[in-house]
Amino acid sequence: MSQEIRNLEPKPLWKNFADLNAVPRPSKKEERVIEFMKNFGNNLGLETFEDEIRNVIIKKPATPGLENRKTVVLQGHLDMVHQKNNETVFDFDKQGIDMYVDGDWVRARGTTLGADNGLGVAMIMAILESKTIAHPAIEALFTIDEETGMTGALHLKGGVLSGEILLNLDTEEDDEIDIGCAGGVDVTATRSYEEEETPEGSVGYTITVKGLKGGHSGMDIDKGLGNANKIMNRLLFDAFENFGLQISEVNGGSLRNAIPRESKATVIIAAMYDEAYVFDMQEIINDIKTEYKTTEPNLTIEIVKCDLPKKVMDLGVQEGIIRSLYAAHNGVYRMSADMADLVETSNNIARVIIKEGEITIQNLTRSSVETSKFDLANALRAAFELCGCEVTFAGSYPGWTPNVKSEILDLLVKIYEKQNNEKPKVVACHAGLECGILGTNYPNMDMISFGPTIHGAHSPDERASITSSQKFWKFVLEILENIPVK
Repeated sequence: MSQEIRNLEPKPLWKNFADLNAVPRPSKKEERVIEFMKNFGNNLGLETFEDEIRNVIIKKPATPGLENRKTVVLQGHLDMVHQKNNETVFDFDKQGIDMYVDGDWVRARGTTLGADNGLGVAMIMAILESKTIAHPAIEALFTIDEETGMTGALHLKGGVLSGEILLNLDTEEDDEIDIGCAGGVDVTATRSYEEEETPEGSVGYTITVKGLKGGHSGMDIDKGLGNANKIMNRLLFDAFENFGLQISEVNGGSLRNAIPRESKATVIIAAMYDEAYVFDMQEIINDIKTEYKTTEPNLTIEIVKCDLPKKVMDLGVQEGIIRSLYAAHNGVYRMSADMADLVETSNNIARVIIKEGEITIQNLTRSSVETSKFDLANALRAAFELCGCEVTFAGSYPGWTPNVKSEILDLLVKIYEKQNNEKPKVVACHAGLECGILGTNYPNMDMISFGPTIHGAHSPDERASITSSQKFWKFVLEILENIPVK
């Protein structure tokens, strides 16, 4: 596996990506990759250090002849999203990613690939270790915990960096140059409930929603993909309304920044409704699958009899939470009025856990407009407070306001057009890039974001284009050679 990846061109990029992917690096558990990166810098004899939050900074002097150019910050994040298919046996805390080549794509077997943002990090590593690539003075900034809180960027203090230009290598379409992004806030609803003894004369069922594509809760939120938590709640709502279904447990979704692909519930139905319930559910399942036949052709919904659970939810709380989940907004809330085809505001109902007297519902609300972000967050808060939940906001981070008069933007557009005989798309994205946060302590830094083509980020279908990596390599090298003078 590793040698197959290492033989790809450009070899310096893929060699470093293979090395990086051998190191477990989940968000908030980056200790091993931090040590890996510090050893990498120290072994090159470069100035290498951690800041107070454990971001890693490696500095490299300019190559001869480029000492008069502006210092460039090359930036990527060390953590990766850990997602796997249910049937995949894999321990993200102990194993390196199992990669393989599939035509023009590099993929992982049953898990996320880590190309987000591993390819950007590998690109920076290749530049740091090269003895032939021409470049100005470089400050390599490797941030932590980008995927679950932007913690590294939020706590990077002013004065640590001296660079005037920042190249963020963390976007996923190679014909796009990003000059703006969305901010976000975590919205969490919780409450306790009383459990009741399962009534006599009941039958137990397990409901499973699976086979959805999932994906990035920002970049893919406008693609009409199914959300396993919303689909499951639709099934629960109908069966409660018509047959008095009672919930024992629900476990849906995983990470806030991943569109949920799977959900599982254990429920009971009065035995007298058993046959009618199954018939009605099959009709609803057929309707849902018809609705999603284009965007989610592999959607599977199974309803199977199981052992009767001993406890179920209090019916009053159950009715409230099902109705609140139905009312809570999921998906695109508002499109931008200023940039064509840009999602302005959205929400992902990412995680629903109902078990043993406790309810937890986790959302990630995004927007490029701060007031709109909190408008939607408050709408969610209202929906969940109506059923007695306590709702908290946490991890709020700002968006990145586009600067169409950026000097580095002009340079990138010219180089891209020269190399590809067409203009790049200058865009803002609905993902959370670190540029907006870094700009709060470095307001005069000229920032831009770009990267190679990566599809299916934050899902086990994540894949990186080999030919795009070659395009990315050529692009970065010419940019570094042409950085403006101080």
